[in-house]
Amino acid sequence: MRITLSGATGFLGDRLVRRLHAAGHELRLLVRRPVTGLPPGVETFLWNPPRLDAPPEALSGADALIHLSGASVNQRWTPETKALLRASRLDTTRSLVHSLSTLSARPGIFLCASAVGIYGDRGDETLTEDSAPGSGFLSGLTLEWEKEANLARSLGIRVNCLRTGVVLGREGGALASMLPVFRLGIGGKLGSGQQWMSWIHIDDWTAAVAFLLGPGLPSGPLNLTAPEPARNADFTRTLGKVLHRPAFLPVPEIALRFLLGEMSAIILSSQRVLPASLIAQDYRFQHPTLEPALRSLLY
Repeated sequence: MRITLSGATGFLGDRLVRRLHAAGHELRLLVRRPVTGLPPGVETFLWNPPRLDAPPEALSGADALIHLSGASVNQRWTPETKALLRASRLDTTRSLVHSLSTLSARPGIFLCASAVGIYGDRGDETLTEDSAPGSGFLSGLTLEWEKEANLARSLGIRVNCLRTGVVLGREGGALASMLPVFRLGIGGKLGSGQQWMSWIHIDDWTAAVAFLLGPGLPSGPLNLTAPEPARNADFTRTLGKVLHRPAFLPVPEIALRFLLGEMSAIILSSQRVLPASLIAQDYRFQHPTLEPALRSLLY
């Protein structure tokens, strides 16, 4: 396939580029600045929305478009940061859909990044793609993001919003930030520890995205999470076990709210998300359970 991809230099995008390239796909990357160290044959095109639309030659003839761009939510949510988070998601997606509308030959598939944060704080409720959105800043932003992406459906394009959970990988994301603390033996649960964490191994995330490039799938959101979410206390206990380190130093909720402000909702919110649509499409997880998933990454 000929695939155009944004956000290719991030933690997820870099791994996805290498997987798709190894599978023999022809890749075109939308980048804000020149990039080095890419696999041979991968083309790059400068793109700086909203000031610069995607070059037509980057999209023309593509079979699929994968949009992963978006500023990290892991920073204190000041008014300025919130504006950045919105612009990096809504403006870029709006720009891409506009560019698609100008083409005579359009990609048949548009995979757009999203997040399980759309569900908000839901306690022990089991959440699937049919569950209603929640409340709060992140939920509202993610809902708007998906609405922008879904406008491409009116162009005859299949749209799937990738509601991604906590992606586990050594090179980045939540696990990489947790490892130094846990290796020192000073890790522990966050807040009450009863909040559900919906996680996915990086290999399953890339494999699921590649799977979604196949034909015959319907439009709609997809939960990219493992089939067995874990409570935060169980996650941290298991991580300590795999590292042969104690994990008994909790971080109180009040401390998290003081240090992180509103952004602490990412850590303290409970989302028990199941990948119902992936399972219905017969996707087979390589790492469905937590302890073996962590061992595969750490040994």
